[in-house]
Amino acid sequence: MRRDDDPPAWISGTETARQPQLNVKGGLSVRSARKVQEFLNENFTRKLVLAEMAAVCGLSPYHFVRAFSRTFGAPPHQYVLDLRLAFAERLLADKRMTIADVAHLSGFSSQSHFTTMMKKYRKTTPLQARLRKISSKN
Repeated sequence: MRRDDDPPAWISGTETARQPQLNVKGGLSVRSARKVQEFLNENFTRKLVLAEMAAVCGLSPYHFVRAFSRTFGAPPHQYVLDLRLAFAERLLADKRMTIADVAHLSGFSSQSHFTTMMKKYRKTTPLQARLRKISSKN
């Protein structure tokens, strides 16, 4: 499966994404928070540049990182990583996909990078997460 193929409907959506704190001092406006959240939800599987994210809100990269972090409780890089990991965890439920395919479709540079991030932030490997997902279905 290629990254530009349409994924099945059941794996779309990013309900595990951090929700913004609206109207926080020094944070993004409600409109900017919504715009950048929509942008990231649609583009998290590709390589993103900080300047591109900042441009969505009309801010400099420096101000964007500060405002984004205050609004979402994490820097943009961590937010995107959380989106990728949540998406990958949903993809792992499909036994037909290899872990390398899951890594690629989720926006990770390699299966190794994906495994490292899963271990660090989810305290499990992709294979262990897959086995848990599959056993919970039965």
